[in-house]
Amino acid sequence: MVLKKILLCAVFAGACLFCTRLSAQNKNSPVDNVLTPSPAVALNGYLGNKLSASLNNRIMAQDADRLIEPFKLKNRTETHLWQNEFWGKWFTSAVLAYKYQPSTELKKVLDHSVSALLATQTPDGYIGNYAAGHRLEEWDIWGRKYCMLGLLSYYDLTGDKKSLSGAIRLADNLISELIKKDGIIVTKGNFRGMAASSVLEPICLLYKATHNQKYLDFAKEIVRQWETPDGPQLISKANVNVGSRFPKPKNWYSPEQGQKAYEMMSCYEGLTELYRLTGDETYKKAVMDAWENIRDTEINIVGSGASIEMWFGGNILQDRPVTHYQETCVTVTWLKLTEQLLRLTGDSKYADEAERTYYNALLGSMSADGAVWAKYTPLNGQRLPGSEQCGMGLNCCEANGPRGLFNIPAYMVTSRKEGLQVNYFSDGVFKLKSPQGDSLVLTQHTAYPKSGTIEMDISLQKPQEMEIFVRIPAWSKNTKLSVNGEIVNDVQAGRYTRIKRTWKTGDKIIVDFDMRGRVIEMGTTTRSAAIMRGPIVLARDSRFEDAGLEAALKPVTDVNGYIELVEDLTKADDVYMAFKASFIPESYTESPGGPISITLCDYASAGNGKQPSFYKVWGALLVNKAGE
Repeated sequence: MVLKKILLCAVFAGACLFCTRLSAQNKNSPVDNVLTPSPAVALNGYLGNKLSASLNNRIMAQDADRLIEPFKLKNRTETHLWQNEFWGKWFTSAVLAYKYQPSTELKKVLDHSVSALLATQTPDGYIGNYAAGHRLEEWDIWGRKYCMLGLLSYYDLTGDKKSLSGAIRLADNLISELIKKDGIIVTKGNFRGMAASSVLEPICLLYKATHNQKYLDFAKEIVRQWETPDGPQLISKANVNVGSRFPKPKNWYSPEQGQKAYEMMSCYEGLTELYRLTGDETYKKAVMDAWENIRDTEINIVGSGASIEMWFGGNILQDRPVTHYQETCVTVTWLKLTEQLLRLTGDSKYADEAERTYYNALLGSMSADGAVWAKYTPLNGQRLPGSEQCGMGLNCCEANGPRGLFNIPAYMVTSRKEGLQVNYFSDGVFKLKSPQGDSLVLTQHTAYPKSGTIEMDISLQKPQEMEIFVRIPAWSKNTKLSVNGEIVNDVQAGRYTRIKRTWKTGDKIIVDFDMRGRVIEMGTTTRSAAIMRGPIVLARDSRFEDAGLEAALKPVTDVNGYIELVEDLTKADDVYMAFKASFIPESYTESPGGPISITLCDYASAGNGKQPSFYKVWGALLVNKAGE
């Protein structure tokens, strides 16, 4: 019996030996996050309405029992599809929604759903929908990952030991089946093992909950296998462009495809969790390097990317028609990975990127009533709902979208050891703890991002000395910041302004951001232009124009390159914000015509109204003077 156990461990890449070896290496200390989320948040206005719409019309409207049907023993016949992911995506969204807005009704839904899922767990610990002869194949491990994430999120919320036990048994079953097979996780399923090995995230969370060394050893073994020839080489290729890490595969969705965006970022999320557990700087550097590369080579003006769900060097191609552009699952996972790094480091560049993604790509993929999420959202084109997948009554993006939506609120205002950090801006109330452990309330009064003015009121049990960090977005070149009417100096774009003083109830911070219209140009041989205001990308929409959207227009700018934007008070009620701006059209005559006024609306509203319409972010600039 002992010999058999040793042999099985040896099959699992020398599991018993690698446990000793890896435990001896990197005896680093666990790492704490710089930021701690707000335990209680209540948002009003635009974002508050979006969150309520998603909660009521998508999360609560979901038939959760239907998502559990595939896991029942009689239905375990699957060989290649991914019905097994939907429950975990929906459930983790629901837990985030409950943390944001607790209610008895939602809690009953969560309680019932966990009990129903655990009732499908068989004596061997398996929760899934794959036929016995096809376990570990295709999307099987991926689905187990989402079940673990769901169970662990419920344990984190409630302390329920049954859900933790279910996650433990599910993980133990996975490890056991891998050992019996061949011990190699990166050859299971598609995309160089990234879908399967993204189970790293819940395995790390499971170790954090149990302190059972075998889960940490398993996590390290997953990362070791990444660097094998069959693996995705996520650490050694962290500085290689994510769109060209491996040769283009013959079959786009295949085991050799190493550019799958969603799954790659999911793996890096897991690696961030492993860094928190070990303090191994190699892991942190790989995640940060990959994030920088994704931002620089793939992420577009609205904060997302990927074509047909793969990285493709898309940043420089974003003004062209792109096939199946920016899958919502990619948007959500980019946002989640960015938030991981924000709370780990407190660096403003991550908040800048997350804000852009949230207001544009993410909200732009959600229908106005929150019930439907688009699968893909072009920069020029139409918004269309995604197709149903796997006979489940929804698609992956509809299950996943709310995970991104409810990811932000708790990190809008955060605690840190020095005091508070204000990362995002929205009308609302944020309850936290001061560095001394006392209750603290920060209230924001604002119509941001319509308005660039935010007033923040402080309420404390007693006066306390601490620092408040206020993010100054990189796009705000001319910002005014004051405390109790006194101007704060040394305010720099793209950084946090640190205000150290003895704070007391009644203190007021006022910040005024630079909301001038910015013209963003790109291209070399041919050039295109887009308009931004604050964090918002603006777009033309066929609802507002009699002329075709293909008309060539040149933005009229001032001497500093800014375009004047005048609020359009006649906008339709299904448009969040709209502005009039001046453009010079191509007159097609020898004498150019004068400027014309064009209505622009926010990207999230463009093509997202009661009536279908076409919209356009990028407009071609005229070629003149022999191509200059």
